[in-house]
Amino acid sequence: MQKWIRERPGLRSKALVLYGGLLRNHIAPALGTKPLRELSAPMLRGWRQSLLDGGLGPVTAAKAYRLLRSILSTAVEDRLIKTNPCYIKGAAVERSPERPVLTVAEVYKLAHAMHPRFRSLILVAALGSLRWGELAALQRRHVDLVNGVLRIRQAAVELPTGELQISPPKTAAGRRTVYLPEIVMQDLRLHFDIYVKRAPEAFVSREPRAHSCAGQRSSGTGGRDSRELV
Repeated sequence: MQKWIRERPGLRSKALVLYGGLLRNHIAPALGTKPLRELSAPMLRGWRQSLLDGGLGPVTAAKAYRLLRSILSTAVEDRLIKTNPCYIKGAAVERSPERPVLTVAEVYKLAHAMHPRFRSLILVAALGSLRWGELAALQRRHVDLVNGVLRIRQAAVELPTGELQISPPKTAAGRRTVYLPEIVMQDLRLHFDIYVKRAPEAFVSREPRAHSCAGQRSSGTGGRDSRELV
């Protein structure tokens, strides 16, 4: 099964980390030693149920099931097995519960409770709808402090080594322009004045031990944890 992941060089780092974790933690322990021809629908139904009974969230269980189904689909294509035994109806569908959303007042209360160097980042993430990886990869050159514009052109993914890999957004929709209200920009300008270096490549949130998808390292952190902000 690990061979299936290795033979897909086009997978992004985030997918590699996700698939590796699903395989290592949820698939291989129960099924890794089973010959492909012995895998049956009842066996896989029991495996999936054991994940759920063991406390695994339904979203992660669906991801694990979907990965296994893809692996076995390749086995069918390679004529290692005749049919794919993964056909439990709805097992691969992620049904995430609705997530609570903070009010604007709650966002500002949270930002006020943080260390000053994190205040504007909380506001930008919440009111600009930025994901963690987008905020972590944001650089000075992506921010128009005069007009209140952020250009999302890359995102960070944490690798198992603890390093952050910087790469373009996964989809075209991820490459976008975000407009922030002036009240947020006031905080962000102060943040730039105090915490962000002058170089265009300086990171808004931290100086990471990160490397680009081309394998080039950014400036070092002097031994600090790559996840530390600023």
